Amino acid sequence: MIANALVELDRRHLVHPVTSYRTHEQRGATVLKSASGVHLFDEAGNKYLDGFAGLWCVNAGYGQQALVDAATQQMAQLPYATGYFHFSNEPAIRLAAELADRAPGDLNHVYFCLGGSDAVDSAVRFTHYYFNATGQPAKRNFISLEYGYHGSSTTGSGLTALPVFHAGFNVPLPNQHKIPSHYAYRNPVGTDPAAIIAASVQALRDKVAELGAETVAAFICEPVQGSGGVLVPPAGWLPAMQAACRDLGILFIVDEVITGFGRIGPLFGCDVEGLEPDMITAAKGLTSGYVPMGAVFMSDRIYQAMADGAGAAMVGHGFTYSAHPVSAAVGLAALKLYEDGLLANGRQSGAHLMARLAEFADHPLVGDVRGISMLAALEVVANKDTKALFPADLGIGARMAAAGNRQGVIFRAFPNGTIGLAPGLNYSLDDVDDLVVRLKATLDEVLAAPEVRAAMG
Repeated sequence: MIANALVELDRRHLVHPVTSYRTHEQRGATVLKSASGVHLFDEAGNKYLDGFAGLWCVNAGYGQQALVDAATQQMAQLPYATGYFHFSNEPAIRLAAELADRAPGDLNHVYFCLGGSDAVDSAVRFTHYYFNATGQPAKRNFISLEYGYHGSSTTGSGLTALPVFHAGFNVPLPNQHKIPSHYAYRNPVGTDPAAIIAASVQALRDKVAELGAETVAAFICEPVQGSGGVLVPPAGWLPAMQAACRDLGILFIVDEVITGFGRIGPLFGCDVEGLEPDMITAAKGLTSGYVPMGAVFMSDRIYQAMADGAGAAMVGHGFTYSAHPVSAAVGLAALKLYEDGLLANGRQSGAHLMARLAEFADHPLVGDVRGISMLAALEVVANKDTKALFPADLGIGARMAAAGNRQGVIFRAFPNGTIGLAPGLNYSLDDVDDLVVRLKATLDEVLAAPEVRAAMG
């Protein structure tokens, strides 16, 4: 009765993110009640293996008492402190210092916000300020990738290149432009890494030339395109794009909201190929999703130019909850967990995950298996030879999600049926094996549906 009442209250009052409102009204919510380790439990008593770390964010797993204690102690001591008027607080100061010490290159300056969308918005504003401060006010255009995701705020949704985030919202903005993704499975130039890299670099150069180099401010990309379908670039792609940005005189901004804090191995995804971007945006794993927090890492060059440009004037950007002490305290505790064993465990379990997922290459529904460490995807197709997708009216993504829930597993079911995976770094090897068993059962259940088999010919 309690569960039913909650579902009805949810239906009447709670607006859900990135959801069909009418579909949700008809379906009703799955009300989650508790969590432990790698599992979630709902109000109806069902147990689920969380294969997606909440929303790519609970990197440390559930029930980490050190994170709970950090939040509790900080709330008792100093539950809020503004960063305005020259005030600060110890957890935020220490977290900024610890992160700057570990960040790539000279990213020594950290601005804290509430999440990934805030971080991207802040990075865009800082970019505008930087070029205005350095006497280059015409540099207002931003370039991002098709299939990219950079949040769902007004600014970020325009940099995002997924149609659902544009429809009805009057974005992209006029200064937001796209170039093709490196998406190897469906790249027009084929699967050869050198050809993909060359095509992307040329596309960036061509777009800058089209817009005029004097008008282009920055190129922003994810180390792995997450919400676009977990698209992993070939080795060498990121350094090549960084080098092109340097040559073209535009900023290279790396969106690490998903890939940071151990998701693809190291603390920063940039470290996989030794990148030194001008800015990094981060969130999610920063606090393992236990409390909201995001961050922008700025290079010395960016920070100093902004500071010199402002002089004694205020730099007019800030949020009420910037550098929130409770979030910062949890961030410090999470960083300690990562470095005291979770990063190493994630790398070990990630290698096992990728090895086990390779077994799905022969499954009739799976066209592509891709990923890096604890970030992966199984792309579902109607025809493995032609790579044809299922017709939209079949609702293959919703079928996958529902089947997964029946098999006791939660993952990201993309509309085209692709299964996105982002397990917590606390997964054991046995947990990975359990995930694989449940994924196979899910795929087999969907494959058994007559209408699915008919669509496959």
